[in-house]
Amino acid sequence: MTHEAGGMLDAACHCGAVQFRLRLSDGVASARRCDCSLCRMRGAVVVSAQVGEIVFVQGEENLSLYQFNTKVARHYFCKTCGIYTHHQRRSDPGQFGVNVACIAGMSLFDFAEVLVMNGVAHPSDAGGGDRVAGVLRFSKT
Repeated sequence: MTHEAGGMLDAACHCGAVQFRLRLSDGVASARRCDCSLCRMRGAVVVSAQVGEIVFVQGEENLSLYQFNTKVARHYFCKTCGIYTHHQRRSDPGQFGVNVACIAGMSLFDFAEVLVMNGVAHPSDAGGGDRVAGVLRFSKT
């Protein structure tokens, strides 16, 4: 995998209604998952982009916003195909987590190991737990 920080990457939802370009903050080194209730259900691996580093080419109006619990994080989905594209992080509102499956040429199966962040005991909450909850591993057979 050769997606390093610096260059602009093309990304889109499944149906193509939402298309955007982004620059990764730390290349694929920022790849991670979260164990909060929403992330457990959606199962995406995300990489990081600064808020100003995502440019919508088309379909920004086709995004739906979902918020829950503290309503700080902003989760975006395509209204047509339902694919989660990105979210503005609760832990760092100046940063987006972007679904790697939406980025051209990338897949969550490109990663042998992905850190799983502790969203159940979020560090922003009183008594928040350790930042890393575990590691998710993928092995090709």
